[in-house]
Amino acid sequence: EKDEIAELLGGFRFAAGFGKTLSKFVRHGIGVHHAGMLPKYRRLVERLAQAGLLKVICGTDTLGVGINVPIRTVVFTALAKYDGTSTRLLSAREFHQIGGRAGRAGFDTMGTVIALAPDHVIENHRAAAKAAARTEQDKKVRKLVKKKPPPGQVSWGEPTFDRLVGAPPEPLTSSFTVTHSMLLNVLDRPGDGRAALHRLLTDNYETETKQAEHVARAEDLFAALLDAGVVEELDEPDDWDRTVRVTIDLQQAFALNQPLAPFALAALDLLDPESDTYVLDVVSVIEAVLDDPRQILSAQLFKAKGEAVAAMKAEGMEYDERMAALDDITWPKPLADLLEPMFGVYRERNPWVAEHPLSPKSVARDLWERAMDFGDYIRFYNLARSEGTVLRYLSDVYKTLLRTIPEERKSDELVDLTEWLGELVRQVDSSLLDEWEELRNPAPPADDGAEAPPIDRPPPALTSNRRAFTVLVRNALFQRVEHIGTRQ
Repeated sequence: EKDEIAELLGGFRFAAGFGKTLSKFVRHGIGVHHAGMLPKYRRLVERLAQAGLLKVICGTDTLGVGINVPIRTVVFTALAKYDGTSTRLLSAREFHQIGGRAGRAGFDTMGTVIALAPDHVIENHRAAAKAAARTEQDKKVRKLVKKKPPPGQVSWGEPTFDRLVGAPPEPLTSSFTVTHSMLLNVLDRPGDGRAALHRLLTDNYETETKQAEHVARAEDLFAALLDAGVVEELDEPDDWDRTVRVTIDLQQAFALNQPLAPFALAALDLLDPESDTYVLDVVSVIEAVLDDPRQILSAQLFKAKGEAVAAMKAEGMEYDERMAALDDITWPKPLADLLEPMFGVYRERNPWVAEHPLSPKSVARDLWERAMDFGDYIRFYNLARSEGTVLRYLSDVYKTLLRTIPEERKSDELVDLTEWLGELVRQVDSSLLDEWEELRNPAPPADDGAEAPPIDRPPPALTSNRRAFTVLVRNALFQRVEHIGTRQ
C-alpha cells in the first residue's frame, strides 16, 4: 500500500513546515483533515481516503461535510468544541454529521461510533477501581475524592453521549440573506430586474414575516447602492429592457461581495491619491470590511505583546505596570481613527450595517510592508496550523481589490500590489482562484469516464506575470538589504 500511496502522490508539492509533516503521515497511511489546512492538502487526504489507502484520519467536523470518505469507525476525542467564541457541547446536528460517517457503503452493515471520556473521568474511574481492589484485599473502606474538571472546561459523560445518539434531527433553518451582490446580479440582468427580484423575495418557502423582512432589507440596500452611485434608475428601458442597471463606468467584473463594500467605496473618498501611503490605505479600507481571520489576529496580538514585554523589561518597568500596559496592546489597526468615526455616521444613515461591525486590521498590508512571501509570513507568526486560513483571507483581499475598487481608483502601484497578491496565492495553491474562475466561467461537464482532475495543479510560470514578478524581485532585494542592515 505504501507503493500505491507513493504512486498516487506522484509529483505532489509538499511545502516546508506542515507540508513535510503531512507528507510523512500520509506515506504511512495516516491522514489529517481540518479547515486550517491548504485546500490542496485536504483534497489529497480525501483522494487517498477514497482510494482506501488511509487507515486513520485525524480530523475536525469539516471531514463530515460534503465529501464521500469511507470510514468504518468514528472516534470522538471530545463531545465539546470551541466555536470561535466559546467552548460548548456538540449539537445533535454536529454529532450526527460526524458520527453518521461511520459505516462504509457496500462493505459494512453498520458503523461504530466511540466517544472518549474526559481525562478527569478516566482518572476517577481508575482511582475507584484501584480503591475497590485494595478494599477487596484488606476489607477497609476508603474515602475516594473525585477529581473535578479543570476550571472553564465543558465536561461531558455517558448521559451526554446517549442524549446525542437519541436526539431527533434538528430542524433546517433558512440561511437566505439579501446581499448587495444579489441585488446587483438580479437588477442588472436583461429584462425587468425589479420584478425578478420581487419574485425571488416572495415566491419561496419563507414565512410571510421573513419575506416582508427580506423585501424591507432589499429596499434599504437598494437605497444605499443608489446613494453610492453603484446603480442608477433609467427613465426609459434600455436596449436590454432594464430600468435599473449598474453604472456603466464600472468595470465589467464589478461586484460587492462584502456586506460593507458600499461603505468601503464611500471611504475611498477620504484618501488622498497623491499620498505616499495611498495604495496601502486602499488595502486597509478593504481589509476593514472583511471578516476577521481569528487565528491570524491572535498570532499578531501574541507577537505584539511579546515584543512589548521585551521592550518594557529593557526599560526597567515593574511587573504590575507591564501587565497594565499590555491591556492597551492589540493587533495592527491602520486607519482605525479615520474609518471608525465615518462608519458611525454611515451607520446612522444605513441602520442595516449595524449587524456587520467594521474591523480594521492589517494582514495583506503587513505582508507587503514586511516584504515577505507566504512561507516567511507563516513562520514569522507561527501559523503552520492555519495556512489555509491565511491563504483564504489573502485570496478574499485579492478578489475584493480586483472586483470592488473602481478602475478610475486604481493607480499603477495598486495594480502592481493586486497582481502580486494574486500571484502569491496562485503560487501557494491555485485552487482557490481556479475554483472562483470556474464559477464565473463554468466549463462544460466532464464525461463520466474522464480522469479525475489532478490534486495539485502546477501554478503558472512566475515570470509570466511581469508585474507580480517585478514586485517579488523587489521584495527579495529589500529583504537582503534588511538582513545586511541587521547583520543577519
